[in-house]
Amino acid sequence: MITPLTKTEQEAVSKLKAKLNEIKANANVPADYALWEISLDQDSVDPRLDVLLVKFLRARDLDLNKASQMLTDSLIWRKDFGTDRLLDEVIDESILGEVSYIYRTDKEGRPVCYNFYGDIDQEKVFGDIEKFIRWRVQVMERGVQLIDFVKTDSMVVIHDYKNASIFGRTQNAKSATKDIIKIMQDNYPEFLSVKYFVNVPTWGSFIFKLIRPLLSEATTKKFVVCSNDDVHPALTKSIANQDLPDVYQESGTNSPPITL
Repeated sequence: MITPLTKTEQEAVSKLKAKLNEIKANANVPADYALWEISLDQDSVDPRLDVLLVKFLRARDLDLNKASQMLTDSLIWRKDFGTDRLLDEVIDESILGEVSYIYRTDKEGRPVCYNFYGDIDQEKVFGDIEKFIRWRVQVMERGVQLIDFVKTDSMVVIHDYKNASIFGRTQNAKSATKDIIKIMQDNYPEFLSVKYFVNVPTWGSFIFKLIRPLLSEATTKKFVVCSNDDVHPALTKSIANQDLPDVYQESGTNSPPITL
């Protein structure tokens, strides 16, 4: 469910919408530019545009100038990174396809993104940092494609650390993780509904010490940490058993991940 806009948010959205022509000009994108298939037309009456714009406002505590700058910077990043063409880009899935993917939805229709950072060959996964980052952003874009901005406006994220070693994180892995966190915070505001950390080793608190300084308090409030015994009960509170990947189901179906 989408949280209804308050009166204050509606007023802020109207003001941000009035600046869209200026924002597009500053970002040097076409006048008819559409973000996630939603036209950034300041005269638009499309209710999806309000849902999109309030994300940037909420991420900046409804500060109009900061939200305007955030949207401008995000459009510039999308242009420089080639994000709008990323879904058409062919990236080798033989390794990365098992590390991060979108699979079905939760009980509220929100797409679910699974990330497996435990039992992986870090040299193969993170050896080419740019390739990994492009892949991870492509996965995010696939997830956003499943959000209609009418009934749903966010995603569920699962981070699985099964068999992860505290001594096994390579410098490339650390660098890629830091870059991805920044990209997500700067360009996908308020898309996280809840993030589950599952199969976290006993030393898992170190993970949070490493990433917590990079995240806002509002984001960390959306975190749920599950012990090994609590994974299935915790996930099925939000996701129907039949909609979980085989690895989490009590009786597997070997269903493949969604590809777009």
